Amino acid sequence: MSPLSARIRVLIADDHALIREGLSELLGQYPDIEVVGLASEGNEAVRLAGELQPDVAIFDIMMPGLNGIDATTALAQRAAGVRAVMLSMHSGYQHVKLALAAGARGYLLKQSASREIAAAVRAVRAGKRYFCAEVEALLSDEDGPDGAEVSPLQKLSSRERQVLQLVAEGRSSAEIGGQLHLSAKTVDTYRSRMMQKLGLSDIAAVVRFAILHGITPLQ
Repeated sequence: MSPLSARIRVLIADDHALIREGLSELLGQYPDIEVVGLASEGNEAVRLAGELQPDVAIFDIMMPGLNGIDATTALAQRAAGVRAVMLSMHSGYQHVKLALAAGARGYLLKQSASREIAAAVRAVRAGKRYFCAEVEALLSDEDGPDGAEVSPLQKLSSRERQVLQLVAEGRSSAEIGGQLHLSAKTVDTYRSRMMQKLGLSDIAAVVRFAILHGITPLQ
């Protein structure tokens, strides 16, 4: 058994309690891994990462408030030493590339997580990358699979993606401003710019786009 001081400290963030607690129980069976925190949404996950400074953070790609991709980006400011593993139902090329661009060191599909999560945690902690077989196949071609297109989300800044998600979740400009520490007028500017870049004409189109591209779950 590894000494307690050598344990890999892990934070798990997923808005589904069953997955969050199941992964925690599973990882808790390994003597070299210690789950130090659980979060149910993205902003809480980033805050806990800053406070707890785990070795590895496991982020669901689609969480309320702040999705896993933007939570990974936020780690650079709050907890730069934490390595992120993305957990997702999406195996599309666009999702994977966005996650890697944000700084994720691993990417697992939820259906394979129970088999691979411990190996992913150990590999990422050791400075390596870890991808499930489906994602590895996608990444084997540097140009992407035939017909792969650049995600329209890449047109947006991290802040614009955050505004997109919160608008799609039904938040007002004042509510978004309070969460992001911006004025409502500034939020309106981000929202207008985001909609223009994506060619979206109204809030209903924003909601459809966010659901289609895995930014927010279908409620």
